Amino acid sequence: MRENNRRGISPVIATVILIAIAVAIAIAVAFWAAGLTGAFTRFEKLEVVNAYATKSGANAWIVYVSVKNTGSADASITEIFVNGKPLSSAGGTLTGGAVTSLPYSMPVAATQTITISLTSTSGSGYTSGQTIEVKIHTASGAEYPKAVVLP
Repeated sequence: MRENNRRGISPVIATVILIAIAVAIAIAVAFWAAGLTGAFTRFEKLEVVNAYATKSGANAWIVYVSVKNTGSADASITEIFVNGKPLSSAGGTLTGGAVTSLPYSMPVAATQTITISLTSTSGSGYTSGQTIEVKIHTASGAEYPKAVVLP
């Protein structure tokens, strides 16, 4: 009769190996899920860097609003409001600069200057020293207001 001297691995070593494999798989799944989440949670966020106005005539001003996209997705500027009114009915037009028409798609990490020409009409009544609110509206429904004093 021949003796069988073959021994297997101990139950403790087998358990440690199984736990190590399970932890490695869990880490791989966590990295995969984090990458998947990042792909579906992109967002737009604009930051108004600065805003100021210059006088360009007796009843006219040029307002400069510098905007930076600090989000993780392109932002689509769909409307600009002045004192709560759409730009066209507030006596304003987009002139010069990078943004010349709406909607405007602003790439991630880009900084653009929006140049607005305002003319005081009977309906708008802008005057020197007046504080106006310029509000940028995006396709996602977010609004980014900034107060500007007319010189």
